[in-house]
Amino acid sequence: MATKRRPLRPNMPGPSSSNMNFRPGGPDIKRGEAKGTRPTAAPTSVREILVMMIMHACKRTIFFDTNLKVALYLGSLFLVSLIGDFIPYPKTYFARSDNLFNVYFVKVGWGWTLMLTVPFLAMTSYTLCCGDMKKMLRHHIPRIVVATFFWLFWTKFFNIIETSYGRCTVKGYGTKSSCLKAGHLWNGFDISGHAFILIYSSLVLIEEARPIIKWESIKDYLRNEIHDRSVSEHSSTNPLRNLSEEEIRNLHFLYDRLTPVIRTLFIGMSTLQLLWDVMLVGTMLYYHHMVEKVISGIIAILTWYFTYRFWYRTNLLPDPAGSGSFFYQRENKDTFVYGRRPTMMTPAGPSTSSGSRSNMPSGSFGLSAQPKFMGMPLYTNARNANAAGSPNLTGANNNGKEVDS
Repeated sequence: MATKRRPLRPNMPGPSSSNMNFRPGGPDIKRGEAKGTRPTAAPTSVREILVMMIMHACKRTIFFDTNLKVALYLGSLFLVSLIGDFIPYPKTYFARSDNLFNVYFVKVGWGWTLMLTVPFLAMTSYTLCCGDMKKMLRHHIPRIVVATFFWLFWTKFFNIIETSYGRCTVKGYGTKSSCLKAGHLWNGFDISGHAFILIYSSLVLIEEARPIIKWESIKDYLRNEIHDRSVSEHSSTNPLRNLSEEEIRNLHFLYDRLTPVIRTLFIGMSTLQLLWDVMLVGTMLYYHHMVEKVISGIIAILTWYFTYRFWYRTNLLPDPAGSGSFFYQRENKDTFVYGRRPTMMTPAGPSTSSGSRSNMPSGSFGLSAQPKFMGMPLYTNARNANAAGSPNLTGANNNGKEVDS
């Protein structure tokens, strides 16, 4: 005959444990007794599942291997454009210069890019800086200023090249403006501004969207850190462990308030980046000569590489996208902040935003190989992950002790 389950601490003062999602504890509760008392995640609604499915699809689209995408850009610019120079492609709607996408999107492409990127960068950076406005303005906003400067510089440079090294189809007109005003054509070396803006905007969108990778894990880190502090425990693996109480409160508030908007902006950025790729195919097929497009593509890729892959990985400001008062993307192979020394400090000590491998807990290198669903790990600690990946190696990296992820 079944008997009624005996409570763990029947005389425990305070709220009933049935109303809590973890067992009550405190400084007087020993570590061995408190084992397994971490709070559990709230139930996931159907709406949340649908949103995560859309987010997963967008991540798969925009975070396609960047190095491979760059190679595809250059290869297709050369090959598709070269064929089009000798064998004209069949005309479609995209061959018309007055098509809807060209007039209302490509010609103002940088404006569309900024319209989505600026608020996304501001909200994610403000959250990761735990509400420190000065830190956000100094360490993150300059990336958009730099990107806008290079866009303006190169587009003006392309116009100067075409104007200075060209001539009118009719003699007697020495400038491009006078030639066009008279109704004639100006033949010059017209480096493709369309190819440049489409490739450069796509790469900027990809890099600035990187904070969304592992963004959902911040909620788990917050829940565990708040619980650990409530029972006077100290985690050796939680990236929020060095934040002050005020920073934890700010992070909790900003994350809950801004995450829905950040997700919406990210979906918009993913859609826009896909549109830029489609319009780039139209540019390859119908506009400019092969040399003009290849040169503009090379300039766009070199500008992106200099800023996001070289400059922002040094110790000079600004910081890479996704950095802040803490670092939450340890197992993300596409996060390019490894090896960068900290440029932001917290009151409790150096920030973990540098992403140096020395700050990673032992056994964390195995997290990237654990089973995942829609980009999120199925297990919440390293031991379970190792057990799923290789039963013979369970506890090898942590001497048989559980390490919270």
